[in-house]
Amino acid sequence: MKVLIVFAQHEPRSFGRALLDHGVAALRHAGHEVVVSDLHAMNFNPVATAADFTERRFPDALQYDREQKHACKNDAFAPDIQSEIDKLLWCDTLVLQFPLWWFSVPAIMKGWIDRVFVNGVAYGKGRRMDSGGLKGRRAMLAVTTGCYEDMVADGGLLGALEVNLWHLNSGTLAYTGMQVLPPFTAWSIHYTDDAARRRYMADYEARLLAMPSTEPMFFHPLSDFGADWRLRPGVVPAAAGQCATSAP
Repeated sequence: MKVLIVFAQHEPRSFGRALLDHGVAALRHAGHEVVVSDLHAMNFNPVATAADFTERRFPDALQYDREQKHACKNDAFAPDIQSEIDKLLWCDTLVLQFPLWWFSVPAIMKGWIDRVFVNGVAYGKGRRMDSGGLKGRRAMLAVTTGCYEDMVADGGLLGALEVNLWHLNSGTLAYTGMQVLPPFTAWSIHYTDDAARRRYMADYEARLLAMPSTEPMFFHPLSDFGADWRLRPGVVPAAAGQCATSAP
């Protein structure tokens, strides 16, 4: 595998950092190539601005996605963005590793997605879902969280994890054409002991090494939807997002 791990954790002594270091070592020991974008260590700028482009198609008003498309055709991305795009296109497997904050990624990782999953590479010209621009790659979320597993089980206080992560698994990874693997989750980190943390280390190593053979999550292909952008008659909702909105 050629693995790109995008890592967002501000504390270098965190358990998340220990997971990252252990996972990278295990992948490399098994003969896989690994590149890490440690966003805090890189001081990655998460804010999308006009400075992201070395030339502009629409200089009077910033139309960010259209400028992305123009920059793809004219090699006009700022160097920090182009470097991350190159990593993304190099990899065959993408891992986004982060602590779960407010049901989502930390702001620095959201900014990485905004600035790097660009129009003209990740999507555009009708390329989305099973025809997305990153088709042929696999992706997985690796999440550390303070909550207990039962809190995000079906019927749990915070709602099912699959629904909470839908915007990332479906709206970002699957939308751009990648096969999305079930997320790795390390639960209630502040309330675990050393033995539990060692188990998480071993589990993360196993999940990373098994990525080539792991069964992807199911997302409805474009052919399941009609011209009204809804599931065609007779297609039974089978993905979390459609199931959550299918009740009459």
